Amino acid sequence: MINIMRKISGWTVVFLAAALFFSSAAVADENKQEAGDVSLRIAVFPFRALTAPEGSATVTCPVCSTSFSPGKILPGAEKTVEAVLIETLQGYKHIGIISTEKAEGVFKRIETESLKSNLLNVYKMAGRELAADYVVFGFVFRYVERIGYDYSVEKPASVGFGIHVVQIKDGGAHWHGVFDKTQKSLMEDAFQISSFFKGGGKWLTVRQLTKQGIDQVLQKVPVLEREKN
Repeated sequence: MINIMRKISGWTVVFLAAALFFSSAAVADENKQEAGDVSLRIAVFPFRALTAPEGSATVTCPVCSTSFSPGKILPGAEKTVEAVLIETLQGYKHIGIISTEKAEGVFKRIETESLKSNLLNVYKMAGRELAADYVVFGFVFRYVERIGYDYSVEKPASVGFGIHVVQIKDGGAHWHGVFDKTQKSLMEDAFQISSFFKGGGKWLTVRQLTKQGIDQVLQKVPVLEREKN
C-alpha cells in the first residue's frame, strides 16, 4: 500500500509540474504577443501515445502511415514531450505559442463535429480557427526512463516520437520528423560519439534524451530554424 501511494504521489507531482509549466508558458507568450514581437503564431496540440494492437510488433502514425517499433510508454510521457517541445519553441525569437488549453478545446470540438474528416484535416481546420500560421502535433511510441545514474546504468533511457509541423497558409507545407533512440555507450556504437558528448559524456535521463531529439527534429524545419535565437 505504501509503495502504491508513493507511485500515485510521484505521478501527481509530474502532472502538477506540467500544469504549472503550461500556465507559465501561456503567460510568457501572451506578453510576447502583446509587445508585438511575434511574426509566427504556432498552435501546439496535445501529443498522443501510440500503442501496438495485440499481436502486432509495430505501430503506425495515423497521419502519415509511417511504421515504428513501439515500446513501454511511462504515464504522462505525452505531456512531458509536449512540454519539452514548447519550452524549446519559446527559445525561438518572434514565435508566439497559442494557449495549449485553447488549442486542445478547439481541436476536440472540431474532431467531434467532423467524424468523417481525416486527422490531418482536423488539425488544419483547428489551426485556421485559431488563426495560427503553423500547427504542431506529434505521437509518442516509446518512453522509457534510464535505470541508474549519470555515469553508470543498468538500463539506458529510450525514447521514440514523431513530430509534424504543418503550414496553414500559403500552400500548406508539411514537415515530419522522427526521433527513435536508445542511448548506447561508445563501446557499443562509436558512431554516437557526437551525440554522446553533446549530452555531456554521460547517461541521459529520458527527458534529456527527448530534448536532444526535439532539437534534432526542429533543425530540419526551415521556417523554425530561421527563427532560432
